[in-house]
Amino acid sequence: MRLPFLILTPVCLFLAWSPVFSKGVDIQVHLFVLTFIGAVMAHISVNTLNEYLDFKSGIDLNTNRTAFSGGSGALPNNPEMLKTIFTVGVVSLLITLLIGVFFIWTYGWQLFPIGMVGLILVIAYTRWINRYPWLCLIASGFGFGVLMTVGAHFAVTGFFNDKLWLISLVSFFLVNNLLLLNQYPDIDADKAAGRNHFPIAYGVSASNAVYLVFLLLTMLVVILGVLIDSLTNLSLIALLAIFPGFYALSGAIKFKEAIGQHSQYLAANVLVVLLVPVLLGITILFG
Repeated sequence: MRLPFLILTPVCLFLAWSPVFSKGVDIQVHLFVLTFIGAVMAHISVNTLNEYLDFKSGIDLNTNRTAFSGGSGALPNNPEMLKTIFTVGVVSLLITLLIGVFFIWTYGWQLFPIGMVGLILVIAYTRWINRYPWLCLIASGFGFGVLMTVGAHFAVTGFFNDKLWLISLVSFFLVNNLLLLNQYPDIDADKAAGRNHFPIAYGVSASNAVYLVFLLLTMLVVILGVLIDSLTNLSLIALLAIFPGFYALSGAIKFKEAIGQHSQYLAANVLVVLLVPVLLGITILFG
């Protein structure tokens, strides 16, 4: 399940729910609990199905694993668990689907497009999306950053928050960067397995440029949010957490595909994707 990576889900949910908490509206606990379970199950599903398919394709047997890339190593060490891992992936996906059906039954069909696209991303990410560089580049950010953030807010309120579409772009750009940099150490293994994600198709230098653009766009979204009163001036504090991203980029420029041997840069990449949304959510709560 790659449990340490699951922290990304509550971070995205916190950003989604911070406007709800800030307004002091009546909280229906069961809606928050169901949304949390559904989001975590979706994350577990994409992780376990990824583990299953990567082992089946042989990628996991050829990667140099790091703390942040190359798979968990669970299946190469325990191949007899293959069917169990597949079952966990399918069951967690079915739980997500059932919870989604509950919300559609509760609110109507407004949430259906978000849920449907989310399910497609979970199912298609490893087997198909990884073969299309530009789609692969934005798929994870779109799933976690936009769909999960906007959808989780709707699930507990019954309406879309217009300001949250803009704010969700913060997680969109940062989660894209998270997956982008983690692909560097696996370029050769992924290429051998038929994948064609952005670093394979366009190279590390172009990927570094995209990483920088996404960092700058993250900053621009926060600044724009303040200028149009979607965020308060206090939200500019979140920009301080961007700096680990520039540190991670310096490692990517210096070490390229070998960045996996220097885990402090990949750790900084994780840090920025967690800290910025959390700080932003806190400023929404108190701003």
